[in-house]
Amino acid sequence: QIVDRLRQISKCRCDILLQGFRKGCWKPDSGVESKRISMFAGVRAYGRKASLQALRQCPARCHSDGNILRLKERGFIQDVFPAETIDKAGTMLGATAQTVYAGFDPTADSLHVGNLLVLVGLLHTQRAGHQPIALVGGATGLIGDPSGRKTERQQLETATVQQNVDCIRRQIETIFDNHQRLFWDGPGTLKPVLVVNNADWYRRYSFVDFMANVGRHFRMGAMLSRTSVQSRLTSESGMSFTEFSYQLFQAYDWLHLLRQHNCRFQLGGSDQMGNIMSGQELISRTEAKDVFGLTLPLITNEEGDKFGKSAGNAVWLAAGRTSPYAMYQFFVRTPDAEVEKLLRLLTFLPVQSIEQTMARHRRTPELWEAQKLLAAELTRLVHGQEGLQQAMAISQALYSGDLSALQQLEVKDIAQSFGGAPLCEVLPEPGMTVVDVALRARCFPSLADAERIIRAGGFSINLRKAKNPAEVLSPSVHILSNKISLLRVGKRNYYIVKWLI
Repeated sequence: QIVDRLRQISKCRCDILLQGFRKGCWKPDSGVESKRISMFAGVRAYGRKASLQALRQCPARCHSDGNILRLKERGFIQDVFPAETIDKAGTMLGATAQTVYAGFDPTADSLHVGNLLVLVGLLHTQRAGHQPIALVGGATGLIGDPSGRKTERQQLETATVQQNVDCIRRQIETIFDNHQRLFWDGPGTLKPVLVVNNADWYRRYSFVDFMANVGRHFRMGAMLSRTSVQSRLTSESGMSFTEFSYQLFQAYDWLHLLRQHNCRFQLGGSDQMGNIMSGQELISRTEAKDVFGLTLPLITNEEGDKFGKSAGNAVWLAAGRTSPYAMYQFFVRTPDAEVEKLLRLLTFLPVQSIEQTMARHRRTPELWEAQKLLAAELTRLVHGQEGLQQAMAISQALYSGDLSALQQLEVKDIAQSFGGAPLCEVLPEPGMTVVDVALRARCFPSLADAERIIRAGGFSINLRKAKNPAEVLSPSVHILSNKISLLRVGKRNYYIVKWLI
């Protein structure tokens, strides 16, 4: 059975492995890890050197059996639809290379950390030897997905949506490139991600033809029963026909990708189950092929908000919106109760390695080892090694008081690194004091507030507390070599002064 299985999942010559198995070196064992150890024992029995050469020549599919449903052990896969086809879906994924797609709506010119789980899901499919497709909804972005929303999205201009599509396309390609360069250590070459825009096929489809050829396959009862529809129909704002029709378009997207790329699998958050069901039902009425939906768990914070969008302030994946430092700090602040789950869901670290990290973290939680590992892995994935190094340099500077890293940055980089901290330009004057520069930078609403907080030790210049409001500024103490002063009120409110010297 194992010999037959290897033939199914690999298109390369694995003669050494097969002969090792035929010699009886493999012994059945219930554990996946034990099977892997037994496999290499069989390989060693036949010839170590030739075996390693065979493994290195195998494509990426030999690195995994391709069945990404095994990610359930990480808590990654929540549901498979249709539920009764889970065994068939696993068999198909394990037997041959499949095409898996996930969609992203271009409602902004950047994705945010809430999209990371789906992106990591596509990367897992790529690592397993499958073809990932990222669909950016240049057409559906004009409609708006009602899933998980209480009100209708604000309609965007066509030109804005197109610009957003272009930015997100580059962002996705960059993340996949970072993954291949910095995270992939398996044999063979990964299949490049294919980024498509559904506006490309809807431009060629008239509304009448779409309703006649696609709309006829939908049933109102099923469409009205969707959770995303029900919650909106009973809400105060109601639901427009535009949003109601969204599920038709996402369903047809899948049908189009099936016809053009033989795409049998769709990946999405659990809030996408209704749209995935619509796609499967459309395909079941038009094509004689089985397709499967895989949903991922929604990640929420302690307040129940969607991950990365607390209080309406999204943590963006674009460095121009959220700096590598700000992203790094976002993950460093992950609560202890959430960090293990995020390590399992958002990183490619082995489960055993995560468990060992968590064991050490529980012994010395004050070191924040698990959070720093999570922050480093995700900052590297999104912003590359250079972005991670910048984030860690700034973090170290703030923690230790060493300003050398800050003095090497341009003013725009410092402003971006501190989450868009207010920036003001100041022409130095003789006798200018600490309170003068604090008021010029608008750190305080009034002179009285400024003097009170400064005397209480709540104000810093270049990470050094300034407790005397009347202290005269000294260039060697209060101004960095790059003509910048970093002001801080409290622990997290930063202001940047660019001196016109």
